[in-house]
Amino acid sequence: MDAATDTRFEDKFVEAGEFRIRYLEEGEGPVVLLFHGASLGSSADVFRRNLAPLAAAGRRVIAFDFPGFGLSSYTEDGSVALKKKVTVAFMDAMGIDKAALVGHSQAGNICVALALEMPARVTHVVILGTGSLLPPLDSGVGKKEGAAQARLESRMAKAEPTIEDTRKLLEANLFHHELITDAELNLRHSRSIGENFKAFCARQEMAEAAKAKPRDDKKPSRPLWERLIEVKQPLLMIYGREDRARAAERFALLKQMHPDLDMHMAEGCKHLVPWDAADMFHRLAVPFLKS
Repeated sequence: MDAATDTRFEDKFVEAGEFRIRYLEEGEGPVVLLFHGASLGSSADVFRRNLAPLAAAGRRVIAFDFPGFGLSSYTEDGSVALKKKVTVAFMDAMGIDKAALVGHSQAGNICVALALEMPARVTHVVILGTGSLLPPLDSGVGKKEGAAQARLESRMAKAEPTIEDTRKLLEANLFHHELITDAELNLRHSRSIGENFKAFCARQEMAEAAKAKPRDDKKPSRPLWERLIEVKQPLLMIYGREDRARAAERFALLKQMHPDLDMHMAEGCKHLVPWDAADMFHRLAVPFLKS
């Protein structure tokens, strides 16, 4: 069955603080929260093909839309700080005392930050393709990668995407293009237009304004990738070998620095790890979450 048309998925909503949050849920047992990334079109739907396999392992699996994404309330604030706040409010509203956290792309930072700041509420951490949790190869590489990503996001914010634009964006992040069915494409496109596109543009404007501000003299905080060894909860990291920004080389560098980290490289996988490497993700995550 096409994940995008699977009738098991019912849109549910809960009031979490000032936001109305939409979520998908399956299974019973210890809670696993799935966090989507920050790119245009991201939403809880990125995990539709992952909920059932994790739920079958005796877990209550929940994927929700952050504000400004999917069907949750609109906001122009796309900061990690807000997403951490919303996560705690969502857990409280759902009566969830503690949970395992799974973060794709930028959301991996939220998982690690919450694990460090609120260890009593986080049982496990799973990272899927979070490039910012890998060390830079050198300063020049980091600057080039950041500039290229900024240019891409700037172009995307100029006009609401057509459905062909959405297809191209999916193809750029997905190794297995055959997974892009008409239903998957239409669902992703519906999450990329209207209020979601408006929120995306606002986030880009805020990011540009932040970059234009003069830097202060405060000592910069340590990047989260340097703090991974401080995470006390079990930590699992999965990356795609064909992911952008030379992820495979940076993956190898982090593994060399910290050989005890539980890290895995998926072949034939770009940035959409929950799609490209779904089988590997399930095979590794099920016993990991039971540990």
